[in-house]
Amino acid sequence: MAQNARGGSRRAVQVAALVAAGVFLLIGVLGFIPGITTDYDEMRFAGHHSGAKVLGLFQVSILHNILHLGFGLAGLVLARRVSGARLFLAGGGALYLGLWLYGFFIDRESGANLLPVNDADNWLHLVLGFGMLALGLLLSNQVGSGGRLDTPLDRP
Repeated sequence: MAQNARGGSRRAVQVAALVAAGVFLLIGVLGFIPGITTDYDEMRFAGHHSGAKVLGLFQVSILHNILHLGFGLAGLVLARRVSGARLFLAGGGALYLGLWLYGFFIDRESGANLLPVNDADNWLHLVLGFGMLALGLLLSNQVGSGGRLDTPLDRP
């Protein structure tokens, strides 16, 4: 198992949170690199008029990239503790499922499309949402709450 700053071992949920946070930081940085981000000159601060796309697929704006960076930094901080890693993964997963719903129902040509999102973003948000939620809930089943979870057979 990986070692944390205090010499103890990291739990799988913490490692998963660190990996997810690293990916968000990487995507946030890549969104500001011309070449990796196509049509970089069409990037706007926010809104659906931003024509920039990371890897030519995922529509981004300056605000979108800043949110990825902020989410990644939050993940790094929260992954220091098991409960924080659970919160980052499960809460972030729920947040991304909400973002998927937003992208699914929003009129993408309206002013309400602030981030912006396209079909590729929508599918990615759906996969990230379920993936992070599953990792946050399944990897931390017996840690972080002071004891193991009870089962129906344990109850009086």
